[in-house]
Amino acid sequence: MKAVILAGGLGTRLRPLTYRIPKPLMPVAGRPLIVRIIDSLPSSVDTVVLAVSYMKEAVEEYFRVNPCGKKVLIVNETTPLGTGGALKNVAEHLDSTFIALNGDCLSTLDFKVMVRQHRENGGIGTIALWEVEDPSAFGVVALDKGSRILDFQEKPQREEARSNLINAGAYVFEPEILDYIGKGHVSMEREVFPNLLEEGLFGFRFQGFWIDCGTRANLLAAQRAVLEREGSGARGGHADPACQLSAPYLTLEATVGRCSLGPNVVVEGATIGDGASVRNSLIMRGAQVGSNAVVENCIIGPGMMVGKDTQVSDTILAEK
Repeated sequence: MKAVILAGGLGTRLRPLTYRIPKPLMPVAGRPLIVRIIDSLPSSVDTVVLAVSYMKEAVEEYFRVNPCGKKVLIVNETTPLGTGGALKNVAEHLDSTFIALNGDCLSTLDFKVMVRQHRENGGIGTIALWEVEDPSAFGVVALDKGSRILDFQEKPQREEARSNLINAGAYVFEPEILDYIGKGHVSMEREVFPNLLEEGLFGFRFQGFWIDCGTRANLLAAQRAVLEREGSGARGGHADPACQLSAPYLTLEATVGRCSLGPNVVVEGATIGDGASVRNSLIMRGAQVGSNAVVENCIIGPGMMVGKDTQVSDTILAEK
């Protein structure tokens, strides 16, 4: 079975970090986002097609050096094609039931169960659905008493929404769906799905967590969700025995002084000085947090310095 991951975005909401690191390679608890997405796929998936454009060479180099246990095909988009156009662009690789998903979301979706339900229903596609309190910023899906999709609403007023179930950006499709996608830039959500209701589109609801990692706050939320599932710890490096650690946290080849770390802190190949306090943050390789500095709700990019006695919060520090 094959899976297509749509990873062509520029990562504008994570700038300036994404000027040098493509969003698929953003670290989440010590591993790139794209790798965590691949790891979530069922064992029946043996080939992953990555639809990329921005910083394609960096993604290619990563997988050249770091095999992921599946065959990875990287297909370039010379111009933005939208969700539908991106699928059409890789159509030559898709000849049977396949999984498609956005490359910026982490979730607890069980694709194995979703594929099984898709085959039982027998439709042309199945869409993963996530329940939210306020669906007005999303694409809303209305279901019948079973799981068949009746209608779509794009960002409705809250009081007019037909449900609180939103499109979670993960799908199981039959290859025939490619025949309904036109050339050029095409949106699956707006231009394709509404025309497929008679062909049998179904919804798959799941629970746990679903996080769009495209912003600083959400990337840190994803980090916390992963840490809470995988547990805290230290791998390599050195930490002062007097360091105060609050779970969840993870240090990777880090040098940690007599400081306070956590909750929700990852320090990867970086240095934290004595008396510093770091909370709800990601400190990336080569960065330094000076003595008595305070870092909260931040991503500190590779090689960046937070000076002694400095306080930073709610920001991304990275080279432009």
